[in-house]
Amino acid sequence: MKNHQIEAAWTYHNGTKHSYESIRTNPHYLDWENQPLPFKIYPKLEPIPLLQQLASSGMAALSAISSIAAEPGTGANLNRQSLSEMLFLSAGITRRRKYPGGEMLFRAAACTGALYHIDLYAVCGDLSDLDAGVYQFSPQDFSLRRLRAGDYRSVLVDASAVEPAIVNAPCVIVSASTFWRNAWKYQSALLLG
Repeated sequence: MKNHQIEAAWTYHNGTKHSYESIRTNPHYLDWENQPLPFKIYPKLEPIPLLQQLASSGMAALSAISSIAAEPGTGANLNRQSLSEMLFLSAGITRRRKYPGGEMLFRAAACTGALYHIDLYAVCGDLSDLDAGVYQFSPQDFSLRRLRAGDYRSVLVDASAVEPAIVNAPCVIVSASTFWRNAWKYQSALLLG
């Protein structure tokens, strides 16, 4: 179904885009004392380490994704190794750069001027070496933290109107935004709030 009510999208676009004038006249500054945390942290949950040795198929990423999607049932082989590889290649820390006063962590996918407001969660059934549950991906220590035990994939199936790709997935990666990480720098959430 196509959404023909695009006025909200245009309002957002026009309210948040930069221009020569907006950059020079906006009184906004980066309040370093109020900078958001770069990671979602669950200090009371035990980390479940992901595997550090990542394999390479030697295949281009889009070819690998399309070949998996074309083969029904290939998800049955999903395990912590393949989950580690997917999470690293989508949101893992790929490089670190030290500078006076701190360290900049670069992740696999650029996002929000290195503020990375997107957090990843894995919702899976029982895998060969990981129990069913809802897990938060913690790139800072390359681990998972279990938020819920049990198989919650049916919640995603219902939310997706029984999308076949969700119904048949052994694991679904869910992305969620911490809007403050974006608004702190770019103000877009504040402009429309």
